[in-house]
Amino acid sequence: MKIIECRGADRRAVAEAAQALRDGKIIIYPTDTLYAFGCDALNARAVERLCRLKGINPDKNLLSIVCSDISQAAEYTRIDNRAFRSLKEYLPGPYTFILPAATKLPKVFRSRRSVGVRIPDNDFARALAEEMNNPIMSSSVEIDDAELADPRMIAEQYDGRQEIELAIDGGEGRTVPSTIVDLTDSNAPAVIRQGAGEFD
Repeated sequence: MKIIECRGADRRAVAEAAQALRDGKIIIYPTDTLYAFGCDALNARAVERLCRLKGINPDKNLLSIVCSDISQAAEYTRIDNRAFRSLKEYLPGPYTFILPAATKLPKVFRSRRSVGVRIPDNDFARALAEEMNNPIMSSSVEIDDAELADPRMIAEQYDGRQEIELAIDGGEGRTVPSTIVDLTDSNAPAVIRQGAGEFD
């Protein structure tokens, strides 16, 4: 597995990671919370491979996408005025907002009719989604201990997996996941998991 050291949104690193995603590969990359596996959210086969890698059942588990900004998120989800105000207030940041999925996402996302949306406070992650011009299907790397917030140790743990093309070393990660907020009923937002972000 190739490891690219990158601080911020280095153009070469972003371009190489985007090409790997376009080729249907999975990458390991930084967010503003945990390191994550990522693939092209519009490539159904890549999404299925990532689900297998993580042991995710799309019929039972929430799938999440990383977007460059709210405008990109609005192309793939349904955002009403109240939901938009929440997204505007809290993003970019360490939150996953559950929103109704739009039909532009592959069928695997629509089995539950909702999708988690992240716009991380991380320049690389947002630049990658912008370079792709579509969202990244994203799932946190499992952390067994605090040392696995080190991207090189994460890469070492998953080295040899053919479906993983490269790892982006964006520096030490965090060990606390994002806060998950259900906004499918924007009149009654509900915190599903308390994580790194405070939601009022």
